[in-house]
Amino acid sequence: MNRLTIAVDTMGGDLGAEAAVEGAVRAVEEFGNVHLVLVGPEDELAGLLKKHSHTGRIEILHAPDVILPSESPTLAFRRKKESSIVVGLKHVKDGHAGGFVSAGSTGALLTGATVLIGRQQGIERPALGTLLPTPKGFTLLMDSGANMDAKPSWLKQFGEMGAEYMQRCMGVTNPRVGLINVGSEEEKGNAAAKEAFLLLKESGLNFIGNIEGREIPAGAVDVAVCDGFTGNVILKFMEGFAKTMMGMIKEEITSSPISSIGGMLAKGAFRKLKKRFDYREVGGAPFLGLNHIVIKAHGSSDALAIKNAIRQCIVFEKGK
Repeated sequence: MNRLTIAVDTMGGDLGAEAAVEGAVRAVEEFGNVHLVLVGPEDELAGLLKKHSHTGRIEILHAPDVILPSESPTLAFRRKKESSIVVGLKHVKDGHAGGFVSAGSTGALLTGATVLIGRQQGIERPALGTLLPTPKGFTLLMDSGANMDAKPSWLKQFGEMGAEYMQRCMGVTNPRVGLINVGSEEEKGNAAAKEAFLLLKESGLNFIGNIEGREIPAGAVDVAVCDGFTGNVILKFMEGFAKTMMGMIKEEITSSPISSIGGMLAKGAFRKLKKRFDYREVGGAPFLGLNHIVIKAHGSSDALAIKNAIRQCIVFEKGK
């Protein structure tokens, strides 16, 4: 594969530019065919880079402003032309980079990417795809937060884009697609869900029908289709549930000497389980349906998460 240039927004995340710079340095150390462009205040980034030794495959693109999550995405995109999100997306649009990673405002990133990078031909709305861990590997949640409402035709396209991603980038043969609903029967759900069911059924996808929320963690499907509102609720619930369960297990293990001994024996297994549910290991979620690669990293991304979000760009590029 030819060297891939990726622009990285250093200003959007909760942990600031330091985490993004460290993640970028880790990425160039680990991934051989990548060149990174750090987007943010030039002086600050130059100072942070001096703290690290790296191979030189990192440059800086000055962007003095930042779009805050509390701002209106559309207004901020129009007014803040020198923000890290806008400058980074323009860098991709102009052909200087093949992908963009940001832990910033989801709304601003979607708005900017749709306007500057553009939708693929025939795609009505890009969607955010998040990989959820299951006993069988991963389920791609489509949409996980980009479109709070979704027309039936959009849901069909979410299924199509998700299936293509899982096949090309994750190596899943003939991905199983399911529509998230309140019951498995065909007649379940609201009017939009019923219409989407018929569209998916006739799409030519490996559509297995409606699935309930409890079936997602079990890996009943490879692509779980829903609107962004529902998807984001599911995503945040799973994050919170996993964290709470790990805390409860730890509390029970340390509750008595005998339990502690058992916990020590199972320490390796618990460590592996915790890693599977750690969003930082996945890195980020791709916006599917755009003309170029855009990865949305978690707002709380640390250096590990940023490094793996950059890896997501590389995986996406290989699957194109």
